[in-house]
Amino acid sequence: MKILLLNGPNLNLLGKREPEIYGTLTFEAYFETLKKQFPEIELEYYQSNHEGFLIDKLHEVGFTLDGIVFNPGGYSHTSIALHDAIKSITTPVIEVHISDISIREDFRKVSYTGLAAQQTIMGKGLEGYSLAIKMFV
Repeated sequence: MKILLLNGPNLNLLGKREPEIYGTLTFEAYFETLKKQFPEIELEYYQSNHEGFLIDKLHEVGFTLDGIVFNPGGYSHTSIALHDAIKSITTPVIEVHISDISIREDFRKVSYTGLAAQQTIMGKGLEGYSLAIKMFV
């Protein structure tokens, strides 16, 4: 089984950015934990702050992988293009949000990308990624 963990803008700052919301652990450190937790799964990680690069990655792997765990960050609430990219591929996508976007600012309450994903996990911290991987297993 092969799964891509795909992170959008500002998630490269995990561990530094608003630790009261996102925690103090970097995603790279957490990714090492995930690889140990799921040794039987080939996990790949990609992060970009650029919408087009995220779309390109979805197109590149979206017909061959077993699953994509996607945290689109702020693009969740603005990107019809990412919504359409998710709908255009055959690989199932589970959206993950570290915080619970339903109780945050009003502009964060609608996730266009989440409307295209098979499921959304939010408010579970980094553990949401692990939960999403378990759903694919």
